[in-house]
Amino acid sequence: MNANLDNIKNKKILVVGLGRSGIAAAQAMLRLGAEVSIQDSKKEDSVDRALVSYFRTKGAACYFDDVPKDMGAFDMVILSPGVNPELPFIQEAMAKGAEITGELEIAYRIGRGNFVAITGTNGKTTTTTLTGEIFAASGRKTHVVGNIGTAVISESLDADEDDWLVTETSSFQLETTRYFKPRLSAILNITPDHLNRHHTMKAYAAAKGKIFANQSEDGFLIVNREDRLCMDLAKTAKAKVVPFSSERVLPFGAFVRDGELLIKDEDGEHGICRQDELKIIGKHNVENVLAASALAYFAGIDAEVISETVKNFSGVSHRLEFCAEIDGVRYYNDSKGTNTDATTIALNAIGKNIILIAGGDAKGQSFDGLAEEFKGRVKALVLLGRDGHLIREAAEKTGFTDIYSCKNMDECVLKAHQLSTPGDTVLLSPACASWDMYDNFEQRGDHFKDCVRRLEE
Repeated sequence: MNANLDNIKNKKILVVGLGRSGIAAAQAMLRLGAEVSIQDSKKEDSVDRALVSYFRTKGAACYFDDVPKDMGAFDMVILSPGVNPELPFIQEAMAKGAEITGELEIAYRIGRGNFVAITGTNGKTTTTTLTGEIFAASGRKTHVVGNIGTAVISESLDADEDDWLVTETSSFQLETTRYFKPRLSAILNITPDHLNRHHTMKAYAAAKGKIFANQSEDGFLIVNREDRLCMDLAKTAKAKVVPFSSERVLPFGAFVRDGELLIKDEDGEHGICRQDELKIIGKHNVENVLAASALAYFAGIDAEVISETVKNFSGVSHRLEFCAEIDGVRYYNDSKGTNTDATTIALNAIGKNIILIAGGDAKGQSFDGLAEEFKGRVKALVLLGRDGHLIREAAEKTGFTDIYSCKNMDECVLKAHQLSTPGDTVLLSPACASWDMYDNFEQRGDHFKDCVRRLEE
């Protein structure tokens, strides 16, 4: 868009929240010549000292564990996604004439690139990552930004007109948009979430729906045919609606037929790949691939480029991430499976012949329901961590007895390898937090991958 650069200079702007997007927004506003203030609910001694020094050196007024006394002094208030617009001091600023907006909206206004926006309750990160890889593989200059980790504004300000910003957007980011208009958008699914912020499902869905609110007839909206809320929202879209479905053959859109992923438009059918060629598994990931493929295809990317990228995509790190196939056995890292629900999803995605590595910090969970999911799916259970014995006890209550306890990840992977036969899957999905043995789930997943790599040597 880039028409609002001059409107930023000398404006009095308050940036609320010093998370990743808030820091990037404040830096961008300073760069564009605004008079910037920053506010964060943390006490100053809890904020990075170098960061505070940087902003003060740049002339920014800083309010920590405090708010400005005169909220009528600001032309604009930029909220970080985690900040609730209903906070009294923000409502006061709005009542006194300030524009209340967010980093995504400002990034769109000052940027020149082409936006591809993706939202949904689940699957956003995987779909955004894959879409970005397809766009990059096609030779387009691509920036993967947004809720996925890189602030949109940190890339959009320097983007050229031919650049593509593949953007993961949350409901929190979308609710403060006004002019945001992506070239292509996608809504993957809508299920109950963040109701403490949005209060009702209607309000939550409406926030998601802002992703296509400004799209015109020349835009495309990719939407889940099997999600009623998604389809109801899409009825109001001016953009061309492109449905995707993992359950039915469609006359137009992206779908699966006889195990093959296809896209169909006015030019006919275009094969993407067979479902069994995907490295990422589960029905939810088939839907993610369909959505990413549709976004790329209707952005004008050749089906062959889409096909090659999709078949080589191993997923997002630590989320049912394909690691290797060794002697006919597949290894998956699902270290982000830190609760029983996440591990149940992983077991259902793989289906059977699973050697499950689990255990860690149980966080007070019961494992009885998870243990019921082992029947017909899990061949052997390999346990580690402080609370692995709780999973053992739950499994034994169901009559499951093929259980092994190990001291560390190295022993677990070696034991799983010894127990496996061709056609099996070794799955790390701990159903527990990592804090008893690791700093975080990423460190745990990286250790698992290192152990698997050593099996290949």
